[in-house]
Amino acid sequence: MLWIKALHIIAVICWFAGIFYLPRLFVYHAMAEDDISKERFILMERKLLRGIMNPAAIASLIFGFILMWMNWSAYQGQGWLHAKLSLVLLLIIYHLMCRKFWVDFSQGKNRHGHVYYRWFNEFPVLLLVGIVILVVLRPF
Repeated sequence: MLWIKALHIIAVICWFAGIFYLPRLFVYHAMAEDDISKERFILMERKLLRGIMNPAAIASLIFGFILMWMNWSAYQGQGWLHAKLSLVLLLIIYHLMCRKFWVDFSQGKNRHGHVYYRWFNEFPVLLLVGIVILVVLRPF
């Protein structure tokens, strides 16, 4: 079980690395004015999304569900776990929004400026803080 927990934590760290970096690339992409830079950002964003974020997200969810399954009798009545899973659902939605923004950029249909992406980039910090506090403190 400790191996599964370690792999879950590693996958979550990799997922959040991408979750923090991709919107930062969107900031720079939205500010880019020349086609060469825009194409470079599309490539960087695609590699980050497909090569790191998607596999890390899938691994995080798989290992997390294995951990829950292995201890379901202990976890099923825990309110903190339900709250954590709600935050994870928001993180999945955020991830899907990142993918949508990348598709928009890659098709030349971006509708947001760099300031929007700067604010968008702050939201996963709140999710991370909430998830860590819930897992470590188990307040309810």
